[in-house]
Amino acid sequence: DAKHLVPNKMRDFFCTINLDQEEVFRTQVVEKSLSPYFGEEFYFEIPRPFQWLSFYIYDKSVLQKDLRIGKVSIKKEDLCNYTGKENWFMLQPVDSNSEVQGKVHLELKLNELITDNGSVCQQLVVQIKECHGLPLINGQNCDPYATVSLVGPSRNDQKKTKVKKKTSNPQFNETFYFEVTRSSSYTKKSQFQVEEEDIEKLEVRVDLWNNGNLVQDVFLGEIKVPVKVLRNDSFQAWYLLQPRENGNKSSKTDDLGSLRLNICYTEDCVLPSEYYTSLRNLLLKSSDVQPISASAAYILSEVCRDKYDAVLPLVRLLLHHHKLVPFVAAVAELDLKDTQEANTVFRGNSLATRCVDEMMKIVGKHYLKVTLKPVIDEICESPKPCEIDPIKLREGDNVEINMENLRYYVDKVFREIVRSSISCPTLMCDVFYSLRHLAAKRFPNDPHVQYSAVSSFVFLRFFAVAVVSPHTFHLRPHHPDAQTSRTLTLISKAIQTLGSWGSLTKSKLSSFKETFMCEFFKTFQEEKFTESVKKFLDDVSSTESKEPSGLSEPVHLKEGEMYKRAQGRTRIGKKNFKKRWFCLTSRELTYHKQQDKEPIFTIPIKNILAVEKLDENSFNKKNMFQVLHGEKPLYIQANNCVEASEWIEALCRVTRCNQKRLSFYHPSAFLNGSWLCCKATIENTVGCARCTADVPADTQIEIDGDRETERIYSLFTINMSKLQKLEEACGSIAVYQGPRKEPDDYSNFTIEDSVATFHTLKQIIDTVEKLNESHEKYQKKRSSSAKYGSE
Repeated sequence: DAKHLVPNKMRDFFCTINLDQEEVFRTQVVEKSLSPYFGEEFYFEIPRPFQWLSFYIYDKSVLQKDLRIGKVSIKKEDLCNYTGKENWFMLQPVDSNSEVQGKVHLELKLNELITDNGSVCQQLVVQIKECHGLPLINGQNCDPYATVSLVGPSRNDQKKTKVKKKTSNPQFNETFYFEVTRSSSYTKKSQFQVEEEDIEKLEVRVDLWNNGNLVQDVFLGEIKVPVKVLRNDSFQAWYLLQPRENGNKSSKTDDLGSLRLNICYTEDCVLPSEYYTSLRNLLLKSSDVQPISASAAYILSEVCRDKYDAVLPLVRLLLHHHKLVPFVAAVAELDLKDTQEANTVFRGNSLATRCVDEMMKIVGKHYLKVTLKPVIDEICESPKPCEIDPIKLREGDNVEINMENLRYYVDKVFREIVRSSISCPTLMCDVFYSLRHLAAKRFPNDPHVQYSAVSSFVFLRFFAVAVVSPHTFHLRPHHPDAQTSRTLTLISKAIQTLGSWGSLTKSKLSSFKETFMCEFFKTFQEEKFTESVKKFLDDVSSTESKEPSGLSEPVHLKEGEMYKRAQGRTRIGKKNFKKRWFCLTSRELTYHKQQDKEPIFTIPIKNILAVEKLDENSFNKKNMFQVLHGEKPLYIQANNCVEASEWIEALCRVTRCNQKRLSFYHPSAFLNGSWLCCKATIENTVGCARCTADVPADTQIEIDGDRETERIYSLFTINMSKLQKLEEACGSIAVYQGPRKEPDDYSNFTIEDSVATFHTLKQIIDTVEKLNESHEKYQKKRSSSAKYGSE
């Protein structure tokens, strides 16, 4: 959210997230506010190098260009200082001299030249090879050129490259020569008034500009290299473009307002897979360790200050290696040992409940979409008034009509849920089966506990949460407005209550705190809903095989607006790019003139042969990819690099099991009678580059096991002092068998078997120390091979 924005009158605001100058996400518009609450979450993998993560606040305009009020820019190196916590940032003015992105490739050389009379002078050679990742100007590729200057206390020699048209990755390959020191034969009247020792004060400056033709040129960034670093050496390197030194300084001191952000940024240096073998094996055998509290996975959750930090990579790793179900069963059994009453089963935030929560988010993503998305779309796009709280009713509201509307929505959502058991993923069913039987074993005299053990997850922590926050589960693109949020909250409360009816022993209506909810539920027939809930819970906690989910409705995977190149077959006229609405399901890829219109073109998933990036030089456009199918390739331009990466990943995931997938493709387009990549003149010739994803894989879950193991290694490294304290505590208990000394050091840890825990801790510490050595060797090798100016 933001507060105290200028101008000091009620306006319509939205916020964008940018990697350097490239917008990757945009919030919905908050109307008529000075302190807008956005409440939106964006999670994304960063597909390219970047320097700044920036957030821009815009004042929405109907007739004119949207006005940028201010920005928050955080350098990549500083993101770790803000991760994992909320921070208020003061908005800074938007200055064109600080809006830079991209990099430039230079080769620098310092030559000694012998003149005709035998004296020696030095010559600087600067070759500007190319640039990469320059920003778009007004949505189009720029027309860049570079100026190369040799700057010192008493000189400023400047030279200029040619302008390159319509490209963000210009190839310059131009060389410039500068005289650095004069020979002894020069007179004082020479134009080179630089003494030899002044070389210490000279620097090479390269400025990138966009040629504005009839308007002012736009600054794109600069780099500065001191000449003294060359030391008669020659090298080449990539330099990240920087803002001007006064780029972030402004004469304006007005308070533009502030923006509250919660940023979580992780950066992993993943080594080759063989380095992780020991740690991976130690984690994967956790479910076999007795007791479970002595396992590496359980110890990880104990030493991490926030259990969530440990749960996410742990669940993904165990899922990847098919070890999650036995581990969840083991930690759930330990959880139940400390549960004294049946009606509090799995209600806390333990390791077991958090593992199941995370598993449902990962595995149940498509299940949620196919079950809830149609009805959530109906509620959000055609909302009916549903407020039944007398205190919150507005003038003119009819509580009876509102109650009917709410009842209609609740019935519809409930009906979709209890009919959805056939679509419930097998892994979720296996976990629910284990939890149900463990709970029944722990409380054998309570016939309801087998249902509450499952409903506490599937209703309270899965469906009810998704209903109240559909944007978090990708059921809606944005946070719903205030009135719709209230409707979804009431529906979510009702779903939680109906889901618990099959497992409550006391009077159902007595559980309500609000009188108006009690009145609302008097209209429900308890027995009818109770039976539906029990049948649904029986179905989703059964290990019996179900009908194949392929017979159900297609799963909606992704949709959004992008540009596609005209598919016309005529050779006359230019094939332009048109904006279209794309929709991907588990059965087909379609595009439409507008959202909710009939599809213009459809490609069955089974017909897709490959999905690959397209070189920018094909059409001088960024963020392009191609879908190869039976006909001509479909060329698509996404709006930014994150969107392009997500579409490619989604299409690859759903098509990887296609039998006729290609192994080779053309990375560029076929234009003017030849392929731009390999110059072949036959359009249907075999591709010249190997496809990046030609091996069938799991179409449901995409997990990098090595990356998750690296994250776990990082957590162990951060908490090494706790591991060592715990090891010392276990050793003390095992040796002395007496009262624990200094309990404050380890009293919060669960130590059931000190010998087994000590043995596991020793293995963890030894394994982490070996990985430390491997990382140090890698960093040493990387730093020794890095040159001045390289990324």
